[in-house]
Amino acid sequence: MSDDLRQRLREAADAHQPDRARMLARIERGMAQPPSPDVRPARRRPAVGWTRIAGVTAGVAGVLAVGGFAVGAALRPDEKPRQTVAASPTPSTPSPAATSREPAPSAPASGAPSRPAPEGHKSSPSPSATPSKSSDAKPPAAPDPQDTSDGPLWSDGSVDPGSNDYWGQSDVTFRTREQLTSLTVELRIAQTGKVADTGNWRSLPADDFTVSVGEHDGFLVYRWELKPGKTVPTGEFVFAGQYNHADGGRDAQDDTYTVTARTKKGERAAVGGDFA
Repeated sequence: MSDDLRQRLREAADAHQPDRARMLARIERGMAQPPSPDVRPARRRPAVGWTRIAGVTAGVAGVLAVGGFAVGAALRPDEKPRQTVAASPTPSTPSPAATSREPAPSAPASGAPSRPAPEGHKSSPSPSATPSKSSDAKPPAAPDPQDTSDGPLWSDGSVDPGSNDYWGQSDVTFRTREQLTSLTVELRIAQTGKVADTGNWRSLPADDFTVSVGEHDGFLVYRWELKPGKTVPTGEFVFAGQYNHADGGRDAQDDTYTVTARTKKGERAAVGGDFA
């Protein structure tokens, strides 16, 4: 017999499980049922029917038994190959899969040595701290009018976004962290052609300041000076000068501003800058 045929007979023998008791019980239920009305009594022969059914059942059971014994006898000498089939190479296959997954935990191990290296690089920023010290040493001890911050003051100069090819507005924004008892803001607009005053405003009360506008040394100068007895509270404020100029875009790189003030404690502060 070929190995393929033996395998098939073995599988058929293992799969077949005849239930003789169930078959006989079903036959008995069929015999116990009352006859239907349309069946004639003359054709009913219980004894002969029972004999036939019992004979057929016995014959089928005998054939199945003989077939099962024959298959078992044919396959019985090859029980050892059956063990080789039942042997579990499949359980062994997961174990390689498990071993193949083990390198994943080893990745953190490889990452562990890589972390000390960045720590070594982290030590390199520490030298970069030394340049920051030199930058801290740049500001002079005395306040410089061209610095944008000094003591409680901070400032910024900008050309207003609403400016166009014929008209412009320059904004001086400053912030103070302390109350001021004196304040002077000066805005200088370079005469680049047809520059003429059209107005000015401030975010602080107009009655608190004396305002002057005039041309000096090629500049249109706006000057706001806090009146005696008035004070400026802490906060952020804007002073703006408005002007016409020659047609086309205007270059504001020569425009400048200065802010000088005195705090309630008597300390002086000065900031300034440009609009480049």
